[in-house]
Amino acid sequence: SRVLALSGSPSTASRTALVLAHLSATLAAGGHEVTHFAIRDLPPAALLRADGTEPAIAAVIDAVDRADGLIIASPIYKASYTGLLKSLLDLLPQYALGDKVVLPLATGGSLAHALAVDYALRPVLAALGAHHIVPGYFVLDRLITTTPDGVRLAVVTEAVPDRERHAEEPLPADEPVTGEARHPVLVSDPHVVG
Repeated sequence: SRVLALSGSPSTASRTALVLAHLSATLAAGGHEVTHFAIRDLPPAALLRADGTEPAIAAVIDAVDRADGLIIASPIYKASYTGLLKSLLDLLPQYALGDKVVLPLATGGSLAHALAVDYALRPVLAALGAHHIVPGYFVLDRLITTTPDGVRLAVVTEAVPDRERHAEEPLPADEPVTGEARHPVLVSDPHVVG
C-alpha cells in the first residue's frame, strides 16, 4: 500500500519530524511504500495564496490522491495543529480523504495539548471526507530525543487494548505502539527505536 506522511512542522529541527520519520521507516520495513513531504519545504507564497497549480503543491495534492493511507503529523501550538498544516489542508478537494486510512499524529510540550488530536485535528480530517481515521497519537516533546542509534522515545500508554501496561513496565523495542485507544497514547518508559 502507498502511505503519504505529511509533516506540518515549521521547524527544521522538529521532534514531530523525528517521530514521523521513525513511523515511516517502520511502515517501509513492513513493505509499505512511504512518501514523505515536509510542508515547510513548499513555496510559502504559493501556499499562502492557495495556489494549487504551483508544481510543488500540485505534486503533494496528487500524492494525497494516489495514497491509500496518510499520516498527518503536526506539533501542537496554542491547543491546535499548525497554520502551515492548515494552509495545505485547505487546498485539498472537499472529499480528498474519502477513501483513505488516516492516522493523526501530534507532538507537544504539555499534556494540556493532548486532546488537540481529537478536538482540533480529527474534525478537519473528517471534513475532508475521511471515514477511517484511526486513533491518533500525542507524544510529549520532552520524551523524544535522538541518539546515535536512532530516536529515543519514552513511552507511556494510558491504555493499550491488548493488555494494560503500567508505568514501570517497559515497552519492548520491537513492539509497535499501536492500538484502538479512544484517547491519544502518551509516551513514559524510555527505549531506543531506530
